[in-house]
Amino acid sequence: MASISLRNVVKRYGHGPKANQVIHGVNADIADGEFIVIVGPSGCGKSTLLRMVAGLEEITAGEIAIGARVVNHLEPAQRDIAMVFQNYALYPHMSVFDNMAYGLKIAKVPRDEIRARVDKAANILELGQLLERKPRELSGGQRQRVAMGRAIVRQPQVFLFDEPLSNLDAKLRAQTRLEIQKLHGELGITSLFVTHDQVEAMTLAQRMIVMSAGNMEQFGTPEEVYHTPASTFVASFIGSPPMNLLKNVPGSRSGALLGIRPEHLDVVPSDHDGWDVRVETFELLGAERLIYARLADEPLIIRVEEGQPPPRHGDTWRVAPRPDRLHWFDASSGKRL
Repeated sequence: MASISLRNVVKRYGHGPKANQVIHGVNADIADGEFIVIVGPSGCGKSTLLRMVAGLEEITAGEIAIGARVVNHLEPAQRDIAMVFQNYALYPHMSVFDNMAYGLKIAKVPRDEIRARVDKAANILELGQLLERKPRELSGGQRQRVAMGRAIVRQPQVFLFDEPLSNLDAKLRAQTRLEIQKLHGELGITSLFVTHDQVEAMTLAQRMIVMSAGNMEQFGTPEEVYHTPASTFVASFIGSPPMNLLKNVPGSRSGALLGIRPEHLDVVPSDHDGWDVRVETFELLGAERLIYARLADEPLIIRVEEGQPPPRHGDTWRVAPRPDRLHWFDASSGKRL
């Protein structure tokens, strides 16, 4: 196992004034054994950053170290990493065992050790009864576990996951997230996991890197990112539904945006201090409702418990923001004040 250090990492495609810079000086120190999620929308540079760590993309500037070694100029095979991709990339004519063992056979690992490593990985991933099957006989979740098993048997210093759950349905994604958490708990190998899904990020990460347009917007624990977002981008990207960002509210600061999460708005009696909002519609989500309303001309989302009487279109509600849950952002830069 090993730590990972990113020092002012930059990626540009092309040269001169027409060069397209897609990663803008990322700095991060990842401890030995940490599980880090890199999250952001499509095109933000998260997979490019992962591929630079893997050696599949050249670094334009900066430094990447794995353990004590700077790996900028090392080939992927020399970096002691293992990657799990979105597509399983299994050999269709090989059994599960042979798919998991293939890399070890190429590396001329002794047969007894190959068997021991594959059996151990299969036991961790509950694949022991499937070792003689071909990939076509497996479900999507089982194929993804075979791909993870192929990475485990290599006993790398670092695991790199590039959107590995994207091809799975919602139920299978949730199940596989639990399996990945269990896997990391048992192996403790330093891991970087790329996803565009903020739910995956919040549930898997020990810390997360939130990316936007090639910039690292925030690096922190899920709690820090959710409760203390560093920018309006983080506030609106992390959380479902997103944080309300308001320009014109009572007590607002000059040149500032007020942020308040939907669950931190309380419905109160009409004689209570608060804001009058006009209900437009609502969604029932089992144990809670999302109320879509307007505060003057600004949209507002309110999360309420199931027991609250359902509103009607056009109703006026009074809501009170919790004073200790207010967030202020610079209206120009979007940065937290």
